[in-house]
Amino acid sequence: MKWKILLTDGLAPISDPDLLASVELIDKKGVSPEELLDIIPEMDAVIVRGRTKITEAVLAAGEKLKVVGRMGVGVDNIDLKAAAAHGVTVVNAPVATTVSVAELTLGLMLSLIREIPKADCGMKSGEWLKKELVGTELNGKTLGVIGFGNIGETVGLLAQAFGMHVIAYDPVRPPEQIQAAGAEAVSYETLLERSDMITMHIPHIASTHYIVNEAAINKMKDGVMIICAARGGVIEESALLAALDSGKVAGAALDVFEKEPPGADPMPMHPKVVATPHIGAQTKEAQLRAGYDIVSEVVAVLEEKPLRWKIV
Repeated sequence: MKWKILLTDGLAPISDPDLLASVELIDKKGVSPEELLDIIPEMDAVIVRGRTKITEAVLAAGEKLKVVGRMGVGVDNIDLKAAAAHGVTVVNAPVATTVSVAELTLGLMLSLIREIPKADCGMKSGEWLKKELVGTELNGKTLGVIGFGNIGETVGLLAQAFGMHVIAYDPVRPPEQIQAAGAEAVSYETLLERSDMITMHIPHIASTHYIVNEAAINKMKDGVMIICAARGGVIEESALLAALDSGKVAGAALDVFEKEPPGADPMPMHPKVVATPHIGAQTKEAQLRAGYDIVSEVVAVLEEKPLRWKIV
């Protein structure tokens, strides 16, 4: 008899037959919340991305459910307290998408500081905007990294290759680890005051909700640029819009939004904003790594083997 693992949001192909020997992958990509409640009682495990919400009701209905796997880093769509109460283990795949998100972050920074989207749009419209597009360099600028975990550290290393001075705030990571990666460990207040560009690599939890708000923006340099490929909700978008309009913030590059998809909301439409549709982890390499990592971790839970990435 094989373990039944429900896939609610798809999975990249896994080529390791040994990994799949003891499991049956049941692909129900796009399953609705109502359908999920009907299916979950028969499942030993479920693997989700950010779309599917694992609520208390889902966990209560999962009579055989032993583990929830999150393909990627963030687990804000999983009720962790309810999972613990129901004895369900939650695991993720925190390193699979590190390079992809870090590279996108650098891409957003370059797009913003050199106005690459505007240049491309102009060319496609038959315009030659050469004289209008006077950017600045990353070299010599101070990059403030909020959250210096796997992704934040990789962004810092890439930024150093561009000649940037990297300062980092992380309330959990010891300063000596930050310094070992070539960055300067600073307080949150100091980061706000000194950074030419600020990038965030943190989860959206109670302590990080609106961590960049009106008060924080007021402490930043005039003309600062803000990048976020983390989670919607860590930036107070109304405050950022006001700062973009006033010129306090020179520009923002965002891959995530409070409401996703944002539709015609003013944030992605703003002329000083470079916007992408939450594509940080959307590379072929990252998806292959994430699929393998999360299935192997879920199987480890089912077979009572040591875990690498247990959340609860």
